[in-house]
Amino acid sequence: VPEQLHWGLLPNALTSAVLSVGSGETVCIDTVSHEGILPVQGRDPVAFFGAYGIPRDLILDDAIAVAAQLAHDPANGAHVVTGPIAVRGARAGDVLEVDVLALERRAPYGIISNRHGKGALPGEMPAGEDAVSVLARTEGELGSIEVGDGRAIRFPLAPFLGIMGVAPATADAVHSTPPGRHGGNHDVNLFGVRSRMFLPVQVDEAMFYVSDPHYAQGDGEVALTAFEAPLRATVRLTVHRDPAIRRLAASLTAPWGQTESRYVVMGLDPSLDEAMKDATRNAIAFLAARFTLPPAVALAYLSAAADFEVSQVVDGVKGIHCCLSRADLDPLL
Repeated sequence: VPEQLHWGLLPNALTSAVLSVGSGETVCIDTVSHEGILPVQGRDPVAFFGAYGIPRDLILDDAIAVAAQLAHDPANGAHVVTGPIAVRGARAGDVLEVDVLALERRAPYGIISNRHGKGALPGEMPAGEDAVSVLARTEGELGSIEVGDGRAIRFPLAPFLGIMGVAPATADAVHSTPPGRHGGNHDVNLFGVRSRMFLPVQVDEAMFYVSDPHYAQGDGEVALTAFEAPLRATVRLTVHRDPAIRRLAASLTAPWGQTESRYVVMGLDPSLDEAMKDATRNAIAFLAARFTLPPAVALAYLSAAADFEVSQVVDGVKGIHCCLSRADLDPLL
């Protein structure tokens, strides 16, 4: 419902919780995609998606309600943010583990957008004056984009939440677009089902939130958006406060995570070069804290075996994430 949402701003230290849970509890969250409801798209999802042939019964009522009822300042971000959820007992310096248990698609379609001044090619694409919104559909476990000549290009779906975060320790308004140590709009496509993200808690009760649901995203997210479409997310929220994980969080400048096969360590900066340096330093610090690797050994291992991938280049603060093999490292524990 609109009372549980914020459009374009993330929760801050003064935001009231919409729900309170205990550490280790599971919560189910219906997310709303911003694509199709934005002012630049007419702020009327029935008309917007209807122009693509999407019938009214496939357009979510909550998307219609957000477009009609929720205030949005164009100076803020585009994202419809759900939360915050208070996690009882969490304190600044603790770490909130977000275990992604399930991600269910809520619609069989979504939008990929390209707008001037945004994306990897600002001023070059789109070619005309108007923003370009491309409809993508789901076909089983594949996404499909029509080429326009009778063909369609199909690609695997890999749902994830582009925004997972905790409230920053500020009373100032927090724009939803740039990611930071609070998490936010990280756009790391590895954080799907069976992944875990670790967020350094900055205010009491953590104040967790989600947004920016994707059905698929390539590294870089070069158009501006990925396959944006609504998800029902089930996550387990667990607070950690043991000294080792608190020291690890304090040593890093960004959140981190893990999948079944990899550890994922992020680097963030407005400069992609500096984001790469940040990711490298954070990976060295992670390897020291978790596996007691000396810096020179850690750097050598990173150069020999780690993959540094571009998370996104479209959020003002750019992202690089370092992928570390758990098969390599877990035997050292």
